[in-house]
Amino acid sequence: MASEGDSGQAAVTQLRAYLAQSDLPADGRLPPERELCGILGVSRGDLRKGLAVLEAEGQLWRHVGKGTFVGARPADDVGDIAAIAGRTTPAEVMRTRLLIEPQIAREAAFHATADDIAAMRHCVARMRMAESWRHYERLDNELHRRVAEAARNTLLLALFDTLNAVRRTVVWGRLRDGPRQPPADHHSFAEHDAVIDAIAERDLDAAERAMRRHLGTVGRLLTGTPPGEG
Repeated sequence: MASEGDSGQAAVTQLRAYLAQSDLPADGRLPPERELCGILGVSRGDLRKGLAVLEAEGQLWRHVGKGTFVGARPADDVGDIAAIAGRTTPAEVMRTRLLIEPQIAREAAFHATADDIAAMRHCVARMRMAESWRHYERLDNELHRRVAEAARNTLLLALFDTLNAVRRTVVWGRLRDGPRQPPADHHSFAEHDAVIDAIAERDLDAAERAMRRHLGTVGRLLTGTPPGEG
């Protein structure tokens, strides 16, 4: 008979597999708990333990009466997020990311634990095996939030979550061409490795530069213009 700990870990494993295969959007809602128990073949108690683990990792968030959603919990006032998103542009979002995330990476290089770095590397390994762009983007969100968590700054993490919520809400007006999943030589793999390597080496300047270089590539591909120019 499986122990309580084993069954709880099995629920976590089943949830991870479900999220990887479901192709839900970055802010998609999971099925109700009763239905999800049937899909995963786990008890309600074990499911809730698994949900709590993934919520603590920033992969899910729950709202009583509304359900469980993919991604990190957005700012409390969803109306404000929608209003901000309605007044901003993709280029503005990328410029803001360039102002904040390189500094977050710098802080992470100072504060990250060995467990933080291992989790980042595990996330990148899963990204390389992503079976769809949505799966890749969900893992990309997870990686950037893990860097933000490693900075060990509650206010900075809240700013990151707010920026990320706006970023997910903004209409980018862009469709992916080409393969249904990231190619093996996708630019982000090497760029993410460079960020993590700099964090692991406690090289604050290199971590900041690597994140800035990565976001510059992302901005150029998404908007057609390097952020900060024009």
